[in-house]
Amino acid sequence: MAEIVTMHSLLERSERLYESTEIQSALTQIAEQLTAHYAERNPLILCVMNGSLMTLGHLLPQLAFPLEIDYIHASRYGDETVGGEVKWFHQPASSLAGREVILVEDIVDQGHTLTVLRQYCLEQGVKSVSCATLVSKADVEKVGEPPEFIGLTVPNRYVFGFGMDYEGYWRNLPDIYAISKQDE
Repeated sequence: MAEIVTMHSLLERSERLYESTEIQSALTQIAEQLTAHYAERNPLILCVMNGSLMTLGHLLPQLAFPLEIDYIHASRYGDETVGGEVKWFHQPASSLAGREVILVEDIVDQGHTLTVLRQYCLEQGVKSVSCATLVSKADVEKVGEPPEFIGLTVPNRYVFGFGMDYEGYWRNLPDIYAISKQDE
C-alpha cells in the first residue's frame, strides 16, 4: 500500500493531459457513434473492469436506446504499472451467443487485453464484437484489431485518472494525467 503523501506528490509532478470537459466531449462523440450504429440492434455492453467503470457510468446516460449491461474482468496490469500475462477475474453472467457485444474499455495500450477479450467473445458465439475506448495510446505498436470507437489519444506514457489507476490509486480523478518522466 502506497503512502498518501507519495500519491499526492505523484499527482503534483504529473502532467494533466485532458480536463473533464474534454473527456465529456469525447464521451459524447462516442455516444453519438454508438447510437448511430447500435440504436436498433439490442447490444450487450460489457464493462471491462475496473478501469472502464467510470467511462461507462458517464457514457450510459447518453445512450438513448435499449441495451443490456454486464461486465468482464481481465487485466494485464492489476495494480502494477507494467503489463504481464492477461489474468481473468470474472466472465460475464449473460449469454453472449448471437449477441452484438460492445466492449467498453478505459484505455487500449498495445491491445493485448483487447485481443484476448475479443477472442473470448468470439468463442462464446457472438454475432459481432466491437470496442469503444475512452483512450488509445498513440505511437505504440498495436496487436490485433484496433478499437472501432476511440475518444481520446494520449502519448506513450503511463496515464491515470478518470477510472485509470496508478498502483491502485487515483481512479477517482475527474481529469486524465500522465506521470512525470522521473516517475516512469
